[in-house]
Amino acid sequence: MPRKKIYPRDQLPEIVHRAKAQGQVIVTTNGCFDVLHVGHLRYLQAARELGDLLIVGLNSNSSVRALKGESRPLVPEGERAEMLAGLTCVDYITIFSEPDPIALLSALKPNIHVKGGDYTIEQVIEREVVEANGGKVVVGLNVPGKSTTDLIQTICERYGVKDE
Repeated sequence: MPRKKIYPRDQLPEIVHRAKAQGQVIVTTNGCFDVLHVGHLRYLQAARELGDLLIVGLNSNSSVRALKGESRPLVPEGERAEMLAGLTCVDYITIFSEPDPIALLSALKPNIHVKGGDYTIEQVIEREVVEANGGKVVVGLNVPGKSTTDLIQTICERYGVKDE
């Protein structure tokens, strides 16, 4: 059952510590992952290939609304987490409510933190905390034209609906 991959934040540092003690490379990423699509899948698969464990920090419903607007998320956080848990490339998921993943990454201390291709290294606000803990940030993993925003726009255009 995929739900076994979903953990509260306070349980993950011990899991990470044990994995690092065994020499495993910990990769993290974060995002909304609203309306899971092939762009998400390919991005997560590429992120997982960078290490031994992939931990996804999932924005809570309230943080998605703060980032994307009142009409989002389209899919509630529990369902988004369950969908991510069903992917073989994802090892663990935790939900966070802050506007950014800095506190989560400070607790996890990943070896590698991944951001999509819509970011430059200078735009990654969590870069400082990752590097301060001995990790590195990788940017640029994405699939052009395959985003939730693009998908919503296509649906709205196709069915003559005005996007809010």
